[in-house]
Amino acid sequence: MTTDAAEESGAHPRFAEALEELGLADLLPRIRRFPDATRTAAEAAAAIGCELSQICKSLIFAADGVPVLVLMDGASLVDLELVRRELGAGKVTRAKVDLVRETTGYAIGGVPPFGHRTRTRVLADRSLLDHDVVWAAAGTPYTVFPMDPKTLVAHAGGTLVDVREQHL
Repeated sequence: MTTDAAEESGAHPRFAEALEELGLADLLPRIRRFPDATRTAAEAAAAIGCELSQICKSLIFAADGVPVLVLMDGASLVDLELVRRELGAGKVTRAKVDLVRETTGYAIGGVPPFGHRTRTRVLADRSLLDHDVVWAAAGTPYTVFPMDPKTLVAHAGGTLVDVREQHL
């Protein structure tokens, strides 16, 4: 792929490179770029015109200080206690901004589900499978891409789990 194709798609160059390495370069033309940042799931859903739950959030947590990526649908919150139990960790906290960038190579609001600077453990909430297509960040707060959730979880190397907050 040429640099022009990556630039034209609006994807972060590292993410465009990751797509190519994964044999997913055909996704580049499907990346949507927005004039305004879509840092939250609600902003992304509004810009795309999809349900909030069709947004795939890529969230970094620290489990006993070790980064872990949790993929969650945009309408749900992560239950840290369920993540802690799933990982057998003593303590799970939301990662600080510098740890997110150091681990993934991306800024919060633009973290994609794969194509990160380092390999991390990935947990994917089963709720993502409720849709035929989900939308995830393409490395910047201005870009998203569509993918079927099973394929997305597979490329992320994710383990399907139930870590969504349950509201009774």
